[in-house]
Amino acid sequence: MKVVLVHDWLTGMRGGERVLEELAGLFPHAELYTLIHVPGSTSPRIESLRITASPLSRLPGAARHYRKLLPLFPFAAEHMKLPACDLVLSTSHAVAKAVRPPPGAVHLCYCFTPMRYVWDQADAYLGHGLRRALSLPLVAWLRRFDRRTSGPERIHRVVAISRTVADRVRRCWGREADVVFPPVAVERFTPRAAPDDFYLMVGGFVPYKREDLALRAFASLDRPLWVAGDGPTRQRLEARAPANVRFLGRCSDAELADLYARCRALVYPQEEDFGIVPVEAQAAGRPVIAFGQGGATETVVPLGNDSGAPPTGVWFTPQTPEALASALRRFEQEQARFDPAAIRRHAEGFRAERFRSEILACVESALAAGPGARKR
Repeated sequence: MKVVLVHDWLTGMRGGERVLEELAGLFPHAELYTLIHVPGSTSPRIESLRITASPLSRLPGAARHYRKLLPLFPFAAEHMKLPACDLVLSTSHAVAKAVRPPPGAVHLCYCFTPMRYVWDQADAYLGHGLRRALSLPLVAWLRRFDRRTSGPERIHRVVAISRTVADRVRRCWGREADVVFPPVAVERFTPRAAPDDFYLMVGGFVPYKREDLALRAFASLDRPLWVAGDGPTRQRLEARAPANVRFLGRCSDAELADLYARCRALVYPQEEDFGIVPVEAQAAGRPVIAFGQGGATETVVPLGNDSGAPPTGVWFTPQTPEALASALRRFEQEQARFDPAAIRRHAEGFRAERFRSEILACVESALAAGPGARKR
């Protein structure tokens, strides 16, 4: 069986690239197509594949400023010339799913989310002022493009990373989707007997991650917050952060695993499609203080849940600094109820072995139905 993988862009190892890494292991002889490729920016397993990047990747400054090329992405994706194959497996949060499968090939899209820039997160990315007004024609055009390239004649099977995303696929694309949770390498994390006193936030520093909300919450709290990660808004947020917040910058996998194990709890203020970071923190036995919408509601068991399951965190709503601060105080009052061993056991349900088994079952089902089966 000849497999072609399609991924939006290869510029670093984030959650989407962790998924791609597992698929590269399942299909080591696959060819990989992408819009932008920064050589060496992903894992050796991904880089070992035969990678073909679009002409956009050769533009000056594309490696650093690829997000600014968004208006060009749809054209580039639709004009990728894929080789003859049996299966096209796209991993998409933007336009990778828009590729045209070769004749006779089955296209399965593993959907991280419909394009968040133009649907649920448009306000976070574009604001409400002049910039948003000027962008309205582009947003409307991208929404039409997103719907047009998501029909059953282009994608034969949709698999979503969470029930949250499956609901969004139904609302935005009018499609039904299976659900397979992403893989989490829980074996990389080890709980420790006694944590340190700091709270941890792992930032991506793009608008919807809401690091700003956590900084405002901790401005009213006499608690240390350590922030790992880097991204476009980091410099601005660090300049106005309160004195009890420490920015660590980009951390290696080993450094992050150590931070998870040592922190008092993970602070997770954003609404995510799934969210690998909270599962990683739980694999290290640490509780999560999470905004109670989106993917965290599928990965974090809240204090006081109706099922009687051991809690692995605290949810807060609404998405405000005051609600986060209140949730943190509640966590501290009930901290004795959080058992690191039970939290770890919960995280083990997201192991990579489960992902591999479930995604292969979806692939086999899609191939058995063939490209003419367009019910999903």
